[in-house]
Amino acid sequence: MNTEHFKGSFEVELKYRLDDKKTFLEYLNQQAFEVMFEDNLELDTFYDTADRQLARAGKLLCIRELQPSGVMIWFLKGPEPERCESTNINDAGAAKAMLLSMGYSEVARSTKHRSVYFVDKFHITLDRLDNIGWFAEFAVMTDDETLAPALTSELECLAARFGLTEQYREYQSYRELLGVEFS
Repeated sequence: MNTEHFKGSFEVELKYRLDDKKTFLEYLNQQAFEVMFEDNLELDTFYDTADRQLARAGKLLCIRELQPSGVMIWFLKGPEPERCESTNINDAGAAKAMLLSMGYSEVARSTKHRSVYFVDKFHITLDRLDNIGWFAEFAVMTDDETLAPALTSELECLAARFGLTEQYREYQSYRELLGVEFS
């Protein structure tokens, strides 16, 4: 697995609502791309303290498990919208037990179906949320937050190669779309 695409402390990301998977894949096949994995079920388990210290600070702490690929990630998003720090883990059960031992508790779960592709320096996820629809996220990681505007422009150009324009942009997070509450 190529992990270079996920190095950095800031994620610049654009999300688009898709009409269907087939059209997206037709555009993808017109690009030079690599497959990280396809058609995985992703389970995100979110944690916080009893007094919701992380939520109040604008942060999300999550253990992500993907099957059948076996990818497991521990990540923290926020407080800035682009801030995202993550690390691969080998044992999600042990990581969850550690969080519980440190006083965190599970506050929410979400699932989606996900495929991940690499085009140049960018990673593209193709996601399906049950009863909501198909989405594509175009993203890149960086350690230099000042590059965000230029990277956003590059992502917009890449999305345009897939026929995606502003009219398809989705500004809600998956958590919001799924109605996942952290209270």
